[in-house]
Amino acid sequence: MKKIPRISEGEWLVMKAVWEKSPCPAQEVMARLAGKTDWSAATVKTLLNRLVKKQALRFAREGKAYWYSPAYDAEQLRSAEAESFLRRIFDGALTPLVAHFVRSRKLSAAELAELERILRAKKKEL
Repeated sequence: MKKIPRISEGEWLVMKAVWEKSPCPAQEVMARLAGKTDWSAATVKTLLNRLVKKQALRFAREGKAYWYSPAYDAEQLRSAEAESFLRRIFDGALTPLVAHFVRSRKLSAAELAELERILRAKKKEL
């Protein structure tokens, strides 16, 4: 299996725009980002090209338009990014990561219940 690429924060925004509905032309990606960023068309095209180069996006040319589609689904990239973050910041240890976020963020009752549900389910797998 090929290595899942690391992508920048700006590239994430472009990927989210492509995941909304693909394949889509560059103009549509620009339209989806219009209210979220103040990027020029050249900036969006640069990010699209970087993502193609990293093999996170595929493209097909139809006439003068380039149509983009994701090479990975959102969960695949999210998982790779989370693993990278865990290794870099918490030396691969999950408990300190979870403890950090639980202690440092205000959690709703629903969020706490969901975390408890996940932990109970994991315990049953042991």
